[in-house]
Amino acid sequence: MTVTGTLYGVGVGPGDPELITVKAARIIREAPVVAFFAKDGATGHARRIAGAYLTDAQEELRFTYPYTVEISKRSTAYRQAMSGFYDAAAARLAAILRDGRDVALLCEGDPFFYGSFMYPHDRLADAYPVQVVPGVTAMTACWDRAGVPMTRGDDCLTVLPGTLDEAALCAQLGRSDATVIMKVGRHLPKIRRALDQAGLLDRAILVEHGSMVDEMIVPLGEKQTDDASYFSIVLVPTERVTS
Repeated sequence: MTVTGTLYGVGVGPGDPELITVKAARIIREAPVVAFFAKDGATGHARRIAGAYLTDAQEELRFTYPYTVEISKRSTAYRQAMSGFYDAAAARLAAILRDGRDVALLCEGDPFFYGSFMYPHDRLADAYPVQVVPGVTAMTACWDRAGVPMTRGDDCLTVLPGTLDEAALCAQLGRSDATVIMKVGRHLPKIRRALDQAGLLDRAILVEHGSMVDEMIVPLGEKQTDDASYFSIVLVPTERVTS
């Protein structure tokens, strides 16, 4: 029987290194190979969060995205490039696993919540041992940092990607008691308009760089500009009712 390494999908949390779990920290320290995704020219957010737990003896494997926001994610060119990128990443990971070495693949937040880890997982999980280490999600860190209870009693929570078109955002916003909007960034103007149309702008809170040193929390209606960083989330907590 051939013994292979294990691929660990390690959630490193939203940004504060102290929010990495004890299990994630142990696996990061012990893995002979630590892999991560990064934008061209950037350190990589997950790599930066986990930096204190790495050792000089480890091999680091960087996967640089071919695109982030340069072209439309709905375009054929984007889909083909990203599919080829994840195929190549999976092939490199598979070669290391076949060599009998474990790999800790770092992922911001939780690996299975809008995480890039799911794409190597889709390609490798049927052929190699894979373990997923849960991480603190950005949304839970953001609503705790903002001090806003999101749901009460039988309230329903909806998580929406800000990449949806404006009509879809409006429709979804009207169906839930509380909402989290991820992937804000350059989509903030559209998100603001959708919240205004849904009558929810006065409840919306923008959190940028939640749990990080440059964290900013502001009611969205009071934000004077339409710019927002990639690491931004909009929270729409449930309407508070005195019980």
